[in-house]
Amino acid sequence: MKEVVILGAGYGGLRALHVLQSHQGEFHVTLVDRNDYHYESTDLHEVAAGTQPAERIQYPIEDVVNSKTTTFIKDEVTLIDRTQKQVTLKGGQTLPYDYLVVSLGFQSETFGIPGAAENALQLEDVETAKQALAHIEAQMKGYAQDPKPEALNIVVCGAGFTGIELLGALAENKETYAKWAGVEAKEIKLYCIEAVTRLLPMFDEKLADYGIDHLKEWGVEFLTGKPIKEIKPGVVIYQEDAATNTNAELAAGTIIWTTGVSGSHVMGDSGFNQRRGRVTVADDLSDPDHSEVFIIGDVAAVMDPDNQRPYPTTAQIALKMGATAGKNILHLLAGEATEKFTFHSLGSVASIGNTHAFGVVGKTNVKGYPASFIKKGILDRSLFETGGVKEVLSKGRFDFYH
Repeated sequence: MKEVVILGAGYGGLRALHVLQSHQGEFHVTLVDRNDYHYESTDLHEVAAGTQPAERIQYPIEDVVNSKTTTFIKDEVTLIDRTQKQVTLKGGQTLPYDYLVVSLGFQSETFGIPGAAENALQLEDVETAKQALAHIEAQMKGYAQDPKPEALNIVVCGAGFTGIELLGALAENKETYAKWAGVEAKEIKLYCIEAVTRLLPMFDEKLADYGIDHLKEWGVEFLTGKPIKEIKPGVVIYQEDAATNTNAELAAGTIIWTTGVSGSHVMGDSGFNQRRGRVTVADDLSDPDHSEVFIIGDVAAVMDPDNQRPYPTTAQIALKMGATAGKNILHLLAGEATEKFTFHSLGSVASIGNTHAFGVVGKTNVKGYPASFIKKGILDRSLFETGGVKEVLSKGRFDFYH
C-alpha cells in the first residue's frame, strides 16, 4: 500500500485529493492542513470589509474527505525531508510518504519595509480577515466616543488585484462604518498608496482605468507613484517626491497591507531551491530534484512558454495544477509516464463591490454588471471543483441580481 501525502487543503490540494479519491488503487491518502476548514481565499477581502460573513466562504474539510481512502490531520507542517521522504508536523508527528503534493499556500510579503508586519493588518487567512473587520469596527466605534479624525481613515497599501477588490468592498460598506462612527458615509475616507503609476498591468490600460475611475467616483483617493517607506503605529510614511527624496505621512486608524505575497516559509526552511517561497518546477509539476514530490499553487513557479515568466498565482491555475498533480501520481502508481502541465487562462475578473466588476473572459473585455455576474459564476465554479455540488448549494454565490 503506497502512501500519498497532501500538504494543504487550498484550491490545489483539494483538487488533487478529488482526483485521487475518484480512483481505486493500492494507495492511501493523508491530507494535512492547519485548519479543519477550507476557505475561498479569493473572497478574503469581502470578509475583511464585512460584505460577506466568514462562514460564507468556508466549509469543513471533512465534507470532502472519503474516510475509506483518506485520513485528514489538522496540524501545521514545519519541515519536509525529501531525503528521508517524511514530513514533520508542529504537533510532533512524522508522516512518511511515497508520493507528496506540496500545496502550502501563501504568506504576506512585506519586502523588508520597516513596521509593515507589526503595524499593518495582513490578509492571509480567515482569521486575519476577521481581525481586519473587527479593527475597523473598533476604530469607528471608538470615534463615536472620542472623535479623532484619523480613526475614519482607512488606508490600503498596494493597488494589486487584492487591493483593488478590497477597496471596492470597503467603498460598498461605508454606510455600515458610518453608522458605527455616528457620521455621514462621506466622512469615511478611503486611501490607496501604491509605488507604481500603471495599475493592474494584467489588464489593458483602458480596462484598468475603468475600474480605477469607478473607485475614485466612490470616494477612493489613490496616491500612486509613492513607494511606502515605513509604517508606524497609525501612520504610513511614503515617498512624496523621488527627485527631492522627500517623504510624507498619512495618519489612519486602519492600515491594511496588500502589496504582495510569497510562498510558505516552509519551502525555504526545508531546503528547497526556492525564491520567495516558490520553486520552479519541472514540466510535470514535480520537484526537479525529487520526482516523487509535486509542488503546486502558491509555492510553485510555472513558466509561461510565451514570455518565459512565471504564471501569476491564481485559484484558476492552482485548480488545474492540483488536477495534473493528482493525475501524475496515478500515472506513477500505474508505472506510467507523467504528463506535462499545460495552462490556458480562461481570463480574470476583478470585483469592485457586489454588482460591479471588470476583467477579461477569453479575449473579451467585460465590465459593469455583466462582469459581476461572470465573477460570481467563476467563484461558484472554483467552489464546485474543491467541494462539489453540496458546497455549491450551501455556499455558492447566487445573488446574481443584487
